[in-house]
Amino acid sequence: MNSTLKNFISRYHPRYIRSLVYMAQQSEYHIRDYLAWFWRTRDFLRVEQRKTLVKTPKALLLLVLSFGGLILLYAFALWVLLVGVVWWKYLVFLLVVLGAPFILAYGLVVVLFLGRLMQWPVEYLLVDYAKRKLQAHKGLKIAIAGSFGKTTMREILKTVLGATKKVSAPPGSYNTPLGISSFIRGLKGDEEILIFEMGEYYKGDIQHLCALVRPDIGIITGVNEAHLEKFKDVEQTRATIFELADYLGDKPLYINGENELARKYTHAGNIFYTRTGVGKWKVERAQTGLQGTSFTLRNGSEELSVRSHLLGLHQVGPLVVAAHIASKLGLTAEQIEKGIDASKPFEHRLEPKMDAQGVTTLDDSYNGNPDGVRAVTEFLSSLQGHRRWYVTPGLVEMGPKKEEIHKEIGRQLARAGIEKVILIRTSVTPFIFAGLQEENYSGEVIWFDKALDAFSALPNLTVKGDTVLLQNDWPDQYA
Repeated sequence: MNSTLKNFISRYHPRYIRSLVYMAQQSEYHIRDYLAWFWRTRDFLRVEQRKTLVKTPKALLLLVLSFGGLILLYAFALWVLLVGVVWWKYLVFLLVVLGAPFILAYGLVVVLFLGRLMQWPVEYLLVDYAKRKLQAHKGLKIAIAGSFGKTTMREILKTVLGATKKVSAPPGSYNTPLGISSFIRGLKGDEEILIFEMGEYYKGDIQHLCALVRPDIGIITGVNEAHLEKFKDVEQTRATIFELADYLGDKPLYINGENELARKYTHAGNIFYTRTGVGKWKVERAQTGLQGTSFTLRNGSEELSVRSHLLGLHQVGPLVVAAHIASKLGLTAEQIEKGIDASKPFEHRLEPKMDAQGVTTLDDSYNGNPDGVRAVTEFLSSLQGHRRWYVTPGLVEMGPKKEEIHKEIGRQLARAGIEKVILIRTSVTPFIFAGLQEENYSGEVIWFDKALDAFSALPNLTVKGDTVLLQNDWPDQYA
């Protein structure tokens, strides 16, 4: 059976409906993203690869409605065939049976749309209640926006400021109005500092979140091609992220001065930060390795000797932002040093793990943007005395720049002298391979069809002392 016929038949498999609901769930029930995934998919039996359907009440309801719809469609087709008396009853029967998968797929769109209409008033009330509760809250509110590094910045601030202050921040990826509102409802009211990560997917998102949070301090971690598939243009991305600056006016706004698109912006409250310092604070003797990062922070005669368990010199900038804000809030040098010393790698973000065979794995699977790739490649290249492995399926949502971006990743890897590159076959990894060839890469490239196959093979390929970087995860909804 050839693949085209096999893919066509997969739409009539009992698992097809589960695949549709999984698509909707992984697309966060956004109709546009769900439909884009639907039309990209060929084999509906191989949709759940990296994750599986989470059987939430909403997902179970969609499963029941979809299976019920399928039964009604086939019952209608059978009724037409048995009761009809004209020749075209066979045509109707055939059209209904063959068209059932597409009727179900678009029927799910209708259900999602109607559900959204019914959900909107409830969401409005929940967000409005959260907004009023937060307005009465006396805690200092810090908002973080950017194409990358938001969660890392949030966790660094939470750790450093939390050493002496009562700090709270939404968990995980609670960076939408509904997610943040859920967090706000649980606040006790005695928190001294609240830290919010703001997600941007469409124009106006940051503006709406600012209206909810009303931040006193802002941080913009940078702008790049992340989510370019949705924004279409990086300037639209930049404008959306800098809605935070528009809201803040002359209030303090920390901007990543190492990011070209971010540092162009002129704002009354700008405070640029880099790995060399922030404001009058200057960084000296910065060093990094698998054990962490250390540096001296100096402001005139005042000096801080700090050490963090975070890996990479790209973490110095966020750490000095936390130190600068902590100093402004009255924390002592000793308290700041203690807070920075408590900072450690976060889950799936350059998180080191050593196995029993002495192989170090750097889990960076939640890092899916060009700046992040550049930073970790720089860190990997700085490691001496290790054979280095780089494992990746590439980046998603790079839009029209996907070829350019992935070729540059290949060139970076070649220039860094990474000994082993494992590429997972996706629509973009051939571009990484092309970039490697352009820079006359002298190491070894190993291909795998699936990431799980690569992970299973690594213990047999690596030896004691090797360092393996797992760069990005490839969600099921991308081809």
